Amino acid sequence: MFKSLSGRFLILTIIFVMVAEILIFVPSIARFREDYINVRLERAQLASLALEADSMITRELELELLATAEVFNVVLRRDEARQLMLSGPIPDPVSADYDLRNPSAWTLIVDAMKCLLDRDNSVMRVIGNPVREAGLLIEVTMPTAPLRAAMLDYGLRILALSAFISIITASLLFLAVRRLLVAPIRGVVDHMQTYAEAPEDARRIITPASRVTELREAEDALLAMQTDLTSALKQKDRLAQLGSAVAKISHDLRNILTSAQLFTDRIEASEDPTVRRLAPKLIRSISRAVNLCETTLAYGRAEEPAPTLEPFVLAPLVDDVLESEGLAASDRVDMVSRVGPTFAVHADREQVYRVLSNLVRNARQAIEAKFMDATITISATDTETLSIIEVSDTGPGLPQKAKDNLFTAFTGGTTQGGSGLGLAICAELIRGHGGALILEQSGDTGTVFRIELPKS
Repeated sequence: MFKSLSGRFLILTIIFVMVAEILIFVPSIARFREDYINVRLERAQLASLALEADSMITRELELELLATAEVFNVVLRRDEARQLMLSGPIPDPVSADYDLRNPSAWTLIVDAMKCLLDRDNSVMRVIGNPVREAGLLIEVTMPTAPLRAAMLDYGLRILALSAFISIITASLLFLAVRRLLVAPIRGVVDHMQTYAEAPEDARRIITPASRVTELREAEDALLAMQTDLTSALKQKDRLAQLGSAVAKISHDLRNILTSAQLFTDRIEASEDPTVRRLAPKLIRSISRAVNLCETTLAYGRAEEPAPTLEPFVLAPLVDDVLESEGLAASDRVDMVSRVGPTFAVHADREQVYRVLSNLVRNARQAIEAKFMDATITISATDTETLSIIEVSDTGPGLPQKAKDNLFTAFTGGTTQGGSGLGLAICAELIRGHGGALILEQSGDTGTVFRIELPKS
């Protein structure tokens, strides 16, 4: 119980109420002591007035008056003269003097604590103001034991009442906390546990209903988290299904393309110059398509091979990319290579081809979608440690959604209806080389992608 929130709250409430009662008890006991002594002063004054009314009072009656007032003697001061009105035997010498004519609150508290802690039955002298201004002051001597006993009795009753109030208050607060705080928190926990059993089930997402501000904020945060998680799980499920479908399609497409390779031998034997010129490119394209299908199948088995790194001259590969994309390009798009004839990179030839082909195709499609004239340029430079390839265009630039979700499959499409899968593949292939694919800039003046490849 004490490990629960409500149990700890119960204990803390009892402690805090008791502390508050103790803070009230100290001035209360001081006030009780002051009232106790003032009552004895009033009784002593009444006894002295009785003596003045009848000066023939016997000694026995005088001692009875003192006993009724619970004092040993009474001194009344009038007109600058002190007069012993009543006197009885004092068992011990006076041990302390107290002036109650104008005491401070702190003085009363200190004197009360001293009286409580003093277990000896001593004699104290008290000076106060007479009732109804019947003199300048009244002075009595009285025992401390009855005063201390009365203070202890009052204190125990106050403490018992405080304990009773603490228990009742704590119990009510305990029930209120369980009803208003613990129960809603338990409800949130139950929602979390229910959701965890089937996070893909949107019906298990929490519906915020708490009227407590902090709990409502927690429920809203949980709602947002569960909504995002459910959407992500559904997206991953769709991607898994898509991957399975792509793997099946790639398997059949690979078989079709393999059959197509068998016909390329006859095409190469053709006497037509145009056919003989285009045949090698067709063969290379089919070979790349077959390789891509095999790579896709390997990826579906989570066994995608690492890039085969080797040095090669980049210019012929760039020319091949631009020529292949140029066949599909409109007259509005110009493609330029600014790669030096001897510039070499240390990378996987086929993967670099796929990256450049994707980047150029994206740029071409974006330009043609806007029906504008533009140029796509591939250039290359190097540093001491990096080979840098830039694919730039003077097209319309990337849409904001593509910038926000760059390199994220199915969310970062660069064209209307695009999936963003091409950029995600490019980034993954370059990362496999230990390099980086970076969006250098994108705006009204065009877009620049930078490929950084380590030299070794």
